[in-house]
Amino acid sequence: MELWYTEKQTPNYGITAKIKQTLHTETTEFQDLAMIDTVEFGRMLVLDGCVMTTIRDEYVYHEMISHIALSAHPNPERVLVVGGGDGGVIREIIKHPTVKQAVLAEIDGRVIDVSREYLPEIACALDDPRVDVRVIDGIAHVQENPTTYDVIIVDSTDPIGPAVGLFAREFYESIARALKPDGIFVAQTESPFLNGELITRVHGDIASIFGVTRLYLAAIPTYPSGLWSFTIGSKRHDPTVIADPARTAALTTRYYTPELQQAAFALPRFVADLLG
Repeated sequence: MELWYTEKQTPNYGITAKIKQTLHTETTEFQDLAMIDTVEFGRMLVLDGCVMTTIRDEYVYHEMISHIALSAHPNPERVLVVGGGDGGVIREIIKHPTVKQAVLAEIDGRVIDVSREYLPEIACALDDPRVDVRVIDGIAHVQENPTTYDVIIVDSTDPIGPAVGLFAREFYESIARALKPDGIFVAQTESPFLNGELITRVHGDIASIFGVTRLYLAAIPTYPSGLWSFTIGSKRHDPTVIADPARTAALTTRYYTPELQQAAFALPRFVADLLG
């Protein structure tokens, strides 16, 4: 008998993957959590029925949400990740030797625990001495720490359940206050094919708060439509420019390259049109 997992990415569209084994399921305080092993994409973390990450393509998302902002900042020493309990963004952050502290603010500690057990390739840096893992509300942490961080990365789930507040204008205003005077933040902002209205709203909110706002893209096979967007808000630095070419050139990556630092911001016309 064959077993298949299907994520309904819209009411009328989804993706499906053949399952080798269901490794873990539970209902946490915040969400339904599952870890399944698929034939095509390997181990897959699923939250509330949505694919969060897979062993086969995780590097695309984690590298692209991390290295664009970090490479644009001349000296990122203190970095915050809101969400990201699987640890993939933390793994990429500490590749930058300038980083002295990387704080992970994940509201659901079970995501961290299950990722440590079943996704060791992704969670491998959570015990690094520069990493401070906190099971806390990231929104509250941002509000309580003004002028603290050089870079803030919002590695959120889809805008449902506990993640709704991570797409609100008030949150972006709090992020601006939590950043240092030359700080940069980046958030995942969903699919331009399926979430155009969200992208338009979020880009407008961020542009009204930050001096530099840019959207860029990456191809992530297991995310809805396969084309994914990220939005950067920067107080000073141009995110298309690498601040320290030697530091960036030394990164060990599988998707991100120094050339992508500029190329990822070259948008298809229909995506550019979403930004007004």
